Amino acid sequence: MRVFVYGTLKPGEANFERYCGGKVSKVTPAYTFGHLYALPVGYPAMTTGDTEVSGVLLTFSDEQLLADIDELEDYDPTREAEENVYQREWLTLYAPSGESLGKAWGYRMAFWRVQQLGGVFLPSGCWRGH
Repeated sequence: MRVFVYGTLKPGEANFERYCGGKVSKVTPAYTFGHLYALPVGYPAMTTGDTEVSGVLLTFSDEQLLADIDELEDYDPTREAEENVYQREWLTLYAPSGESLGKAWGYRMAFWRVQQLGGVFLPSGCWRGH
């Protein structure tokens, strides 16, 4: 199972150890396309867009971890889309060299919700929590 992370689940960030520590079989620098925003609540959100959003592709051997990450991201596949804070979607990923890394799960937020939460656009496409 592969998940693209760009915020608190990146190695060294606030939620990595709790959700991913000792469970990741591979860590690969990666990017996708979107728009990245810093939210005043202390974590980022990505919307659809055309700028590079950098993060990390995490590979897990246990598919059950996806349910734990869904819970962290306040995503429930049985709810209406607008009731979820994030949507889990298949994202196309690239290595820093531009080479395709295929698809992986990732989480996007609707732009209206980013605005509602006071998101600030990060033109660099990179978020750091510390």
